[in-house]
Amino acid sequence: MQEEVSRLIREQIAVEHLEVEMAGNHCTVTVVSADFEGLSPVKKQQRIYQCLNEKIASGEIHAVNIRALTPSQWQPTV
Repeated sequence: MQEEVSRLIREQIAVEHLEVEMAGNHCTVTVVSADFEGLSPVKKQQRIYQCLNEKIASGEIHAVNIRALTPSQWQPTV
């Protein structure tokens, strides 16, 4: 499922960095993309939910925790 979530996001968003973690049907994603420039936090999350709508509607994914950042907001952990 982790690879499928990654693929769904990458198909619709130009990703610079992507982390996907699955714990059962709970998903945590960190997405870094220039596509998010100028968008509000809510609009960024909506973009990611659009990618995963089918999986959420089917129940394959029950909950999604999202970090959606622009490249300038991204501070990778060292």
